[in-house]
This record gives sequence, C-alpha cells and structure tokens, in this order.
Amino acid sequence: MTEQEEIRRRMESLRQEIRFHDYRYYALDAPVISDSDYDALLRELTDLEKAYPGLVTPDSPTQRVGFPPLDRFEPFVHEVPMLSLENAMNEEEVFDFHRRVQRLLAGENEIVYVAEPKMDGLAVEVLYENGLLMGAGTRGDGMVGEDVTPNVKMIRSVPWTLRAPPEGPAVPSRLAVRGEVFMDRKDFEALNENRRNAGEPLFANPRNAAAGSLRQLDSAITASRPLKTYFYGVGSMEGWEFTSQWEMLEQLRHWGLPVNPRSRRCPTIKEALEYFRSLAMERDRLPYDTDGVVIKVDRIDWQRQLGEKSRSPRWAIACKFPPHEAQTRVKDIIVQVGRTGVLTPVAVLDPVSVGGVTVQRATLHNEDEIRRKDIRLGDWVKVRRAGDVIPEVIEIVREKRTGAETVFSMPDRCPACEGGVIRLPGESVHRCLNVSCPAQIKAAIRHFASRGAMNIDGLGKETVSLLVERGLLKSAADLYRLRKENLLGLPGFAEKSAENLVASISGSMQPSLPEFLFALGIYHVGSHVAELLAAHFGSLDAVRRATAEELQQISGIGEKVAFSVTSYFSHPANRRLVEELLRAGIRVRESHPARQWGVDATWAGKTVVFTGTLSSMTRQEAAAHVSAMGAKVTDNVSRKTDMVIAGKDPGSKLEKANRLGVVVLNEEEFLDRLKGIL
Repeated sequence: MTEQEEIRRRMESLRQEIRFHDYRYYALDAPVISDSDYDALLRELTDLEKAYPGLVTPDSPTQRVGFPPLDRFEPFVHEVPMLSLENAMNEEEVFDFHRRVQRLLAGENEIVYVAEPKMDGLAVEVLYENGLLMGAGTRGDGMVGEDVTPNVKMIRSVPWTLRAPPEGPAVPSRLAVRGEVFMDRKDFEALNENRRNAGEPLFANPRNAAAGSLRQLDSAITASRPLKTYFYGVGSMEGWEFTSQWEMLEQLRHWGLPVNPRSRRCPTIKEALEYFRSLAMERDRLPYDTDGVVIKVDRIDWQRQLGEKSRSPRWAIACKFPPHEAQTRVKDIIVQVGRTGVLTPVAVLDPVSVGGVTVQRATLHNEDEIRRKDIRLGDWVKVRRAGDVIPEVIEIVREKRTGAETVFSMPDRCPACEGGVIRLPGESVHRCLNVSCPAQIKAAIRHFASRGAMNIDGLGKETVSLLVERGLLKSAADLYRLRKENLLGLPGFAEKSAENLVASISGSMQPSLPEFLFALGIYHVGSHVAELLAAHFGSLDAVRRATAEELQQISGIGEKVAFSVTSYFSHPANRRLVEELLRAGIRVRESHPARQWGVDATWAGKTVVFTGTLSSMTRQEAAAHVSAMGAKVTDNVSRKTDMVIAGKDPGSKLEKANRLGVVVLNEEEFLDRLKGIL
C-alpha cells in the first residue's frame, strides 16, 4: 500500500469516526468520548486535509465553514404546507381538545398521545433524497419559505447524510423532515458577550439570535454561531411509512436526526398533562427556551382521519406555559401608524426584565382595550411577553394608584402627518385617512421592496425613512425615478452604495405576477393567495378586471379576500399607483392561467395526489392549476383518491395507488389533460 493510500484511508477512517460521534452526541445525547478527544480527532483530520487538499471530500465534517455568500434567498416550496398549531392556554382547553378528538374518532376512549417540548426557535424543513441532504427552507407563510440550504448545512447537529446501519431499515428515497433551529442559553450569552466586546448590537433573546443566525446571506456567519436542531415531524416521505408519532421519532433518531430526548409517550391525556406540569416546573432549569408542550395523537392513521383545519391540524395542540410576567410603570403612551393607516397605541415603560429580556414598550392594541383595562399614564402595570415574545400589558396594579395618573385619549389628528383620523363603524381601530401619510408610505414601500415581493436589496427601514423625509419618495413608483445623483451626498450613501441601490431597483423591473400582486400590499393577499390569483387568471389585467364572484370561484379564496381585492383595484389612488408603476417600466411576467372560465369537468370535485418530480413545472404550480379547476390536492393516497399524477421517481405512493386501483397519469398524460388550459 502506498503512503498516499494509507493517508487516504486514515482520513476516511477519521471522517467515519467523527460522524459516529456526532450521531452519539446530537441524535442520541449519549457521547462516548470527551470533548477534548473529539476535538483531537477533528484537529487531526483538519491537519491532514490541509496537507493533502486533493483528498478533501465535499461531505467531510471539516467543511462546515461556509459557502460563497448569496445575493438573496430563493423561495423554498413546501410540498405539504407547514401548518401552525392551535394553542391551549389552560388545562381545560386541553381536555376540550381531547373531547373533540374522541368525538371525531367516533367515541374512541383509549387514545395514546405523544408530548414534546415546544422549542422556542425557528421552524425549518430539511429535504433528503436517498439519504443525502438536498435542500432546506424556513416555514415562511406555510406554503413557501426561504431557501436556507447552505446555512442549515452549517449546523453540526444536522447530518449531511442519513445513517443506514446494516441492522436497521434503509433510509427513505425522499424525506422532508421538520424541526426547530434553536440556541442554548449559555451559548446565547457567550455570543452576546462576544458581540458586546466587539461593539456590535446585542440579540434580544436566544430565539432572535437563532433566527438571525440562520437567515444570513453569508453561511460562514451561520457556521460561526452555536446553532442546534431538534426534529419532530415529517412533511412528506417516499419509500417508508410510519404507524405512530412515537415510531417516527425513534426512526428519525435511528437515521441520525436529533430528537428531543425529553419527548414522552403518554397512554392518556391526563398523563400528557402531568408531563406538561413537570416540564413547566423544570422550565427555567432547561438549557434552552421552551414555551410549552405540543401534545399529538400518536397513531398516524388517526392523525389522517382527524385531518386539518385551514391553518392547523386537528390531531395536535400546543399547551402553552404561563408567560413570564413583571411589574413596571407606564411613562407615556405614544401612537404608531402602520402601513394600512391603523393607529396603534403603545405604552412606553420604565425598563423591566421579563423572562430575561428587557422590555421598554408594550402594545396596547386599541382604545377599547385601554378603556377595558383602565390603563392611564403613570399607572403601575403587569407586563408579559405574549407567547413569550411580544410584550403586552395584562392589567393595572390598582393598589399602587396615587391619583396623579391621567386618562389617555386617541388623537383626532395623525401623529405622522396631522391628517384626519376616523374610526369606522364596526371597527375597533382608528385610521389615518391621508393616503399620502409618510408613515403609511414608508411601511408600504418597505413591504413593496421586501423579499417575496419586488426583492429590492438595500431598502431597509432607515433608508426608506430618509428617502421619504427628503422628498425623494412619495410612493413606490418613485423608486424607479431614483438616480445615483439623487442619492450622493445623503447620509450613508457614497458612490458604490448609491450605484448598488439603483442597480438593485433596476433589477426588480420584471417581477412575476405573484410577486407584483404581493408587493402591492392588498389586504389579505399574502404570497400564497397571490400564487392562487396568478395561477387562475394569468395576467395583471385579468386580476384587475375580476369580480368578487369570479374570485370566490377559486379554491382557497373566500368572501373577505375577494372583497379586499376588488376594493383595492376599484380605489382611484390604487389604480393610479399601478399605472404609475407600469409607466415607470415595470413589466409583470404573466403566468399560465389555470383556466379561463368556469370549472373543468375533468378535475372538478376530484381528489388528486402528486408524487415524484415533474420536469415541466413544480408540484406547487401543478397543484395550483388543478385546484383552480375545482380539484382537491392531498398528500396521501387512499381509497378516496381519484387520481395520482406520477413524475420521475414516484416512490411508495404509486405502489399504493396501483394496489388500490386508483387512476394513475404520467406527466405526459397529465399535460395532455391540461391542453387548452395552459
């Protein structure tokens, strides 16, 4: 054996040994060597790879140092929506959940649950194909998130390759696994100490630190941050099926994916609540932040039978811990103006620590809420972080009143523009009527330029405020009239930064139809609704002409959204803005409309499942087309499935469809049925 071959074998042996110890440490929480011994192995491998760079492999444990920086995040489409969870704020609401489950399962009494700590971090989905990490994305709006693959690869607890030991089953051909990225408290404190010493701004709490670290355009920064991950569920999977949530957690751990070791299988709902109480007692001693316990029905077939509501599954509930509270004094009440003109009162507080975070402001929601709680300037109040995140005033401390407190009233003039303020019948909020209000303009322009909308880099809060205050921006259309000469000499702008901003604006002039619709900031039109509108109508003109009745024919769009869209395009100021944008050079890329009118009989009322990879479009695009024509798209094949569309590498769903006698179309046949529609 040559010396080169011996070195290659030693390097591969080190990589295998380090991966094994990563598995023991992160997935099993049962290391078998000390940190110093682990560091010695990693150091030896690093030294060998420096000496023999030609023998470095792309998946080596030493390569978690960062990829070339990104210009911006690309979208990450979730094949199965990442739903939110319904919250239970007390134990009675958990029993209500249990009774609903019993009723929906036709009176089943012996329901086993799985209880898992609800991590306070950032939700992600990680995609593996044949055991190899192929992609990762944030939750986003549940349908589309941000592609953070390079950054997730920097997290040491996330394996690049799933384990498939000889004694266990093979890994699935495709696995979209879901988890929470978080940061331990001690690591968070050390990170903030380093930032303090470097004169950098501090993170408010571990969750913000984790979210900020994961959403870096430069993955080398992510690699330098002490992020961890626990996985808790599966979005979609091919080549394997689970019978229970507990089996899923055990198998994920077997494949090398870290699962929270404090998860418990509970034979009854009472035992799940006992677990909740014990974890609440232990909460402050845990190494990480958690704000509750997620209780899930264990059996997967029962999960499928229970199904989902529009935003949450019926088979799971988040039982929230009582939030951390503190007392402080209201120094002032100020009024903020939002993008839609809503005036929101905010309490300015004497600084107070709430759950380890210094709180100086708290929302008061609206005037009715202030009156109901009888909050006055100078009052002592109880403050908590709602969901342990958003500060809010719970109630006044009445016994501390001195009589010097003063009653607050909402202003009749907008604090941002001095324009008129009105409270419409049936609404609890006050609104500024001035469509040219600087506060609304600033927020509207920031939204217009944001990721998922027009994607204009360099237009942060301070920059937008500066440009509006200097009179350079009165609407989003003014962005496309900016020139480098307008920016030079302004605070924060030099030759290069001015050129970069103008170039970024210029590069945004051909948005897709969903991006443009989302950028307009229409009430109730998020990125998912914008996708539905684009898939159905195909062009901006068609959306602008649509009636409320036509809009409500689209699956997923109801009366509120339809009214909001038609109201927006019927308003003269909004029509002027759209026309100004088009005259400024915006060219909206049209979509293929899923249909031109009515419901297509081929698809109306049908239940459709997609499996495998389509070459002509993404699964989301295909699903949007058939949904717009009246079909219901689901993830699982059953006897109720009418049709399965099978792309490349379809996996177990195709096998199950064949067993059940479900109609199967290949991609060519699927496209043939869409002829005349696309």
